[in-house]
Amino acid sequence: MASSGNSYTTSDLSRKSGDIIAEALRHPVTITQRNKPRLVLLNIEDYERLMRQSDLRAVGTIDNMSDALFDEFEAAVEAYAETEEMVR
Repeated sequence: MASSGNSYTTSDLSRKSGDIIAEALRHPVTITQRNKPRLVLLNIEDYERLMRQSDLRAVGTIDNMSDALFDEFEAAVEAYAETEEMVR
Protein backbone atom coordinates (compact mmCIF):
# COMPACT_ATOMS: atom_id res chain seq x y z
CA MET A 1 0.00 0.00 0.00
CA ALA A 2 2.64 2.62 1.01
CA SER A 3 5.30 3.64 -1.43
CA SER A 4 7.96 3.60 1.33
CA GLY A 5 7.06 3.00 4.96
CA ASN A 6 4.44 5.51 6.10
CA SER A 7 4.88 7.71 3.04
CA TYR A 8 2.54 8.24 0.10
CA THR A 9 2.64 10.46 -2.96
CA THR A 10 0.01 13.07 -3.77
CA SER A 11 -1.14 10.71 -6.54
CA ASP A 12 -1.61 7.94 -3.96
CA LEU A 13 -3.67 10.36 -1.88
CA SER A 14 -6.15 10.90 -4.68
CA ARG A 15 -6.36 7.18 -5.53
CA LYS A 16 -6.23 5.63 -2.04
CA SER A 17 -7.54 8.35 0.27
CA GLY A 18 -9.61 5.95 2.39
CA ASP A 19 -6.68 3.62 3.06
CA ILE A 20 -4.34 6.53 3.79
CA ILE A 21 -6.82 8.14 6.18
CA ALA A 22 -7.28 4.81 7.99
CA GLU A 23 -3.52 4.53 8.38
CA ALA A 24 -3.21 8.16 9.53
CA LEU A 25 -5.69 7.40 12.33
CA ARG A 26 -3.13 4.90 13.69
CA HIS A 27 0.10 6.89 13.13
CA PRO A 28 1.35 9.95 11.22
CA VAL A 29 1.60 9.54 7.45
CA THR A 30 3.85 11.63 5.19
CA ILE A 31 2.57 12.84 1.82
CA THR A 32 5.26 13.55 -0.74
CA GLN A 33 5.21 15.60 -3.91
CA ARG A 34 8.01 15.27 -6.46
CA ASN A 35 9.86 12.99 -4.02
CA LYS A 36 9.91 15.66 -1.27
CA PRO A 37 7.90 15.46 1.97
CA ARG A 38 5.15 18.09 1.79
CA LEU A 39 2.43 17.16 4.31
CA VAL A 40 1.83 15.04 7.38
CA LEU A 41 -1.56 13.54 8.16
CA LEU A 42 -2.13 12.66 11.80
CA ASN A 43 -5.05 11.90 14.05
CA ILE A 44 -6.65 14.69 16.05
CA GLU A 45 -5.36 13.42 19.41
CA ASP A 46 -1.75 13.61 18.21
CA TYR A 47 -2.38 17.05 16.71
CA GLU A 48 -3.92 18.37 19.95
CA ARG A 49 -1.03 16.92 21.99
CA LEU A 50 1.48 18.69 19.73
CA MET A 51 -0.43 21.95 20.03
CA ARG A 52 -0.49 21.70 23.84
CA GLN A 53 3.25 21.07 23.86
CA SER A 54 3.90 24.04 21.60
CA ASP A 55 1.99 26.29 24.03
CA LEU A 56 4.59 25.43 26.69
CA ARG A 57 7.35 26.72 24.43
CA ALA A 58 5.82 30.13 23.74
CA VAL A 59 8.32 32.83 22.92
CA GLY A 60 8.60 35.71 25.34
CA THR A 61 9.62 39.25 24.42
CA ILE A 62 10.56 42.29 26.43
CA ASP A 63 7.09 43.67 25.67
CA ASN A 64 5.31 40.84 27.51
CA MET A 65 7.94 40.29 30.22
CA SER A 66 6.86 40.88 33.82
CA ASP A 67 8.29 43.99 35.53
CA ALA A 68 10.25 41.86 38.01
CA LEU A 69 11.80 39.76 35.26
CA PHE A 70 12.56 42.87 33.20
CA ASP A 71 14.32 44.46 36.21
CA GLU A 72 16.38 41.29 36.67
CA PHE A 73 17.23 41.24 32.95
CA GLU A 74 18.21 44.90 32.97
CA ALA A 75 20.45 44.42 36.03
CA ALA A 76 22.17 41.46 34.36
CA VAL A 77 22.83 43.49 31.20
CA GLU A 78 24.24 46.38 33.24
CA ALA A 79 26.48 44.02 35.24
CA TYR A 80 27.74 42.47 32.02
CA ALA A 81 28.45 45.90 30.52
CA GLU A 82 30.38 46.96 33.64
CA THR A 83 32.44 43.77 33.56
CA GLU A 84 33.26 44.32 29.87
CA GLU A 85 34.40 47.89 30.62
CA MET A 86 36.75 46.63 33.39
CA VAL A 87 38.31 44.09 31.05
CA ARG A 88 39.20 46.75 28.45
